[in-house]
Amino acid sequence: MYIPKAFEVSDRATLHAFIEANSFATLITTLDGAPFATRLPLILDREGSANGTLIGHVARANPHWRSFDGTAQALAMFDGPHAYISPSWYVTSPAVPTWNYATVHAYGAPRVIDDPRRVEAIVDRLVVVHEADLPQPWSARGLPPEFKANLLKAIVGFEMVIDRVEGKFKFGQNRPIEDQLATLDELTRSSTVGDRKLADLIRAHQALTHR
Repeated sequence: MYIPKAFEVSDRATLHAFIEANSFATLITTLDGAPFATRLPLILDREGSANGTLIGHVARANPHWRSFDGTAQALAMFDGPHAYISPSWYVTSPAVPTWNYATVHAYGAPRVIDDPRRVEAIVDRLVVVHEADLPQPWSARGLPPEFKANLLKAIVGFEMVIDRVEGKFKFGQNRPIEDQLATLDELTRSSTVGDRKLADLIRAHQALTHR
């Protein structure tokens, strides 16, 4: 990924936190000589390797898993909030429109998990993670055993040790501070939820980088 120095994020804790907060990823590999992508939720296991390990599953009917041989490189992209930035918001001129955003890319070689118990554990862990904030979390424990077993047969679990991870937080850091503050004000006042989420992320990132 092209990352100008002003937008580069390399702190591992920051990158891990971003992955966990934006865990619905785009996983890209090469399948039969062409790029192939799947959108899916991934779990980040921070232990066991320097950059962490991504864990998930795909439908067995999805041919994507056939490229998970443990040697072929893959890219998992985690995208955060983004917003159009109008030059009319800037204090300085001349200026042109742009788009601000945050993304983290993780690279590694996914491999299939054959152990049915580990696959079941992945599914159960995904449920726990995503049900945690609900007022009445649902649990897979209530599923009929045969029903759950048939569902597990229809998926393929995998893990991807992260060989390299990089972050790009494009928040206008290359512009004068007056323009950055004016942009943040506009995003904060916006009626668009995504704009306000980007403003929150910018403030959180500023707090980290200026402490």
